[in-house]
Amino acid sequence: MLRCVLPPLPKDFLLSVVMPVFNEQETLRDIVAAVLAEPTNKELILVDDGSVDESRAILEELAQRPNVTVILREQNRGKGAALRVGFAAARGDVIVVQDADLEYDPADYGRLLVPIVRGDADVVYGSRYLVDADEPDRERDSFYHYLGNRVLTFLSNLVTGLNLTDMETCYKCFRREALAGLHIRSERFTVEPEITAKLARRDLRIWEVPIHYRGRKYADGKKIGWRDGVAALWAIVRYRFRD
Repeated sequence: MLRCVLPPLPKDFLLSVVMPVFNEQETLRDIVAAVLAEPTNKELILVDDGSVDESRAILEELAQRPNVTVILREQNRGKGAALRVGFAAARGDVIVVQDADLEYDPADYGRLLVPIVRGDADVVYGSRYLVDADEPDRERDSFYHYLGNRVLTFLSNLVTGLNLTDMETCYKCFRREALAGLHIRSERFTVEPEITAKLARRDLRIWEVPIHYRGRKYADGKKIGWRDGVAALWAIVRYRFRD
């Protein structure tokens, strides 16, 4: 079992959880319940990216809960576009990205926050490939998805000078100041290498911590495909040298 000891937080500390949503009717209620059950004082910003299933009806219901904000976008533009809107709406001292499926466990927020609250890090990535001594046999992603991720992470490290194990992770946690002035141009999943490349150009302390992960299959609604991998290759180079 993954464990952490979170230092005391200031009384007015606020965590902003930004969650892009696109056709997640099967998991939306469960993941929102898990986020809200996690004990850190937080706001949850749900950005619907033009869903055409029952997600919007569910979001209308969820919008009635305290500390939940729902933003509706009429057209599907992609994860990057949704994050751009969500980051602009966030009011927290620290901002974390949460996918709307059940692959990532909000119980790991404490692990992401520890290096930031201690003053050791400005940005923390939750790595699916770091192994915690207490849980060496936890579930991994499929081999082909794992291989693609490792290749992209290696190339990202090569051009940024970072030493990450999981550049493509959803769990990216930022001090508010780390995102200041960061203009996201990517519309889709190339947002991951874009953010990483732009953070690497700044004088920021970037950490990684191990997290829980339960990968879902394409039959279950996984949305990242090989075309996104090809686009990510171009984004790694492009955003290393230009804004």
